[in-house]
Formats: sequence, structure tokens, C-alpha cells
Amino acid sequence: MSESYPTLQQWERGPRIVAVGGGTGLSTMLRGLKKYTRNLTAIVTVADDGGGSGMLRQDLGMPPPGDIRHCMEALANTEPIMEKLLTYRFTEGSLAGQSFGNLVLAALNGVTGSFEEAVTEMSHVLAITGRVVPVTSADVQLEAVFENDTRVVGESQIAAFKKEQDCRIRRVSLIPERPPASPAALEAIREADLILLGPGSLYTSIIPNLLVEGVACAIAQSDAPKLYICNIMTQDGETEGYTAADHLEALLTHGEPGLVDLCLANSAPVNPGLLEKYREEDAAPLTVDRQRIAAMGLELTERPVASERGNYVRHDPDKLAQAILEIYRRRTVRIFRGERRYILEE
Repeated sequence: MSESYPTLQQWERGPRIVAVGGGTGLSTMLRGLKKYTRNLTAIVTVADDGGGSGMLRQDLGMPPPGDIRHCMEALANTEPIMEKLLTYRFTEGSLAGQSFGNLVLAALNGVTGSFEEAVTEMSHVLAITGRVVPVTSADVQLEAVFENDTRVVGESQIAAFKKEQDCRIRRVSLIPERPPASPAALEAIREADLILLGPGSLYTSIIPNLLVEGVACAIAQSDAPKLYICNIMTQDGETEGYTAADHLEALLTHGEPGLVDLCLANSAPVNPGLLEKYREEDAAPLTVDRQRIAAMGLELTERPVASERGNYVRHDPDKLAQAILEIYRRRTVRIFRGERRYILEE
């Protein structure tokens, strides 16, 4: 799968792509997509309560900056030294484990008095391609309810609690329920030419966005193609034993009919040596159950979009971006009507 990059004019007029999620999966995808269009919007969950983000959230009463920062790093157009600064983590003292990028966002949050404005200002400083938008400015917690009717509150607590209960997650919800969505997030969804869900942690990165008031409805009502990007592996403490169709059913259960049109899954094999390491963590390559997906009325595309890095297998940013753009072009026709529009083929 090889493809030349667009010209500057093509890049500036590229499709308006909205990517919904959080975590490293979203930022990895953004690194590839920013080479093909400047019209990117990342809508990012703010339910994280662990690590350095959780510390700032507890100490300063601000939304967790970690996932937002990862996306801005992926979209940034800065000097190498700035990238090193943003990703630097302190190793000693009271700041041990804290990211410098998180502290910059915390400082901007204090200067501007608004987390959304802090994100906007940091985006200007980093000259990012596109926009990064927190899905809500509300202070939210994530609650998981399991099949044995037990429950736990806190995104960072879910994986360990699930292992103790040894059963699947039945549903997740936000506390408070249905917080108001960022107007910028809803506007981006309404104007999108392509909407992407994932890749990323199913219950803690993707679904929390759908629980914000109006988000799932706006996605379902959009005329844009809606593509779910499957994870390459199942996730220990969250989706052990899940198939691709299980992921899709969870999305639809927490969202609305019409939330997804298509599904993109990896077809590249995983190195046997890596498979053994993943088995030790109770993770395995995601099974793509084609018949179940077809029975759900969804289109499936499989492409070799994985790459191995060290002891992990991840999405390759360029291969993933190329596969996404290929699917998009296959599904749409560009028509000029006084302004740029993308009309779905029947």
C-alpha cells in the first residue's frame, strides 16, 4: 500500500475528518492523517483520573490534560526540542512522573480561566494541524457496571477491578450523567465529511465520548461515513475474549442506531514471539467475526495496518491513514456546489 502525499492545495482542501476517542490509539492515527488533510478535529474524552493527569485534576480541579496533550503532540508542527520538552517526564521530587506538557496546559488553564481556551492557546503555540477539542468541560467520572452487578467508579480503577471480578463489563456511564457537550465538538461533527471512532480502549477511551449529551445523536444523524477502527489486540482488564463484533455491539449499546457504517480491521499477522508475550498479559489478536458483522448490516474492510515496535504491536500511522483515505474515497464523490461538499454514493 503506497501513496504519494497530497499537494499543499489538496492538503488545505482535504476532507473534514473528525476523530473521536482518546489515549495513544487516537494520537497514533492523527500522526498519519495530518499528512493528508489540514481539516482534522480530534474530539477527546476527559474521564481519565489516573497518573499525572489525575494528580492535576485532583490538585487543581481541572479536566485531565493527558489525552488532550497526546493529540496535540501528534498534530504539532514544532522544532524537535519543543517536542522533547512536551514529552519530558520529571523523575524526581514532587513532580516525579509528571509530564511537562501537562504542566503547560495546567498553567494555561490558570491564565485563561478555561480549559477549552487553554487547549486553543496551546494549539496556537504548537502550530498544530487541525483542532483538538475536549468532548465536555464538565468534571466527570467514569463508572463501570459488571455482569455480576458489581460496580466501580474511576477510569483508572476499572481494569484492576475487572480482573478481580473475572467477568465482562455490562455498561459504563458518566457521573454526572449526560454532561453537556462542547459546542465545538458538536459543530465539528455536523460539518464532518468523515467520522472516525477509535482506535483505542473501548470502554475508557471511546465510549465515554458517546455518553456526553448530544454526541452519539449528532454522529448517528450525520450523512458522513462513520468508520470504527478496530484495535489490533484485545485489552487486558477491559476486552479479554472480545471479538470485533463484540466491540461494535458495545458501541451501539452505548450509542444510537446509525452510529457506525463501516469497520476497519487489521489483516497483518502478528509475530509469534510477540503473541506469547501478549498471552502472558491475557491479550490476543482481535478475532474478526465477519458473518456477525455482516448480520449487523455493517461493511467490513480488512487491511494490513499493524506494525511491530519493540515488545508491542501497534497501528502504523501511515498505513492506517492510507487505508482510511482509501475507504473514504471509495464511499464518496466530490461535487462543487459553490462550496466544497462530499456526497455519499448509493
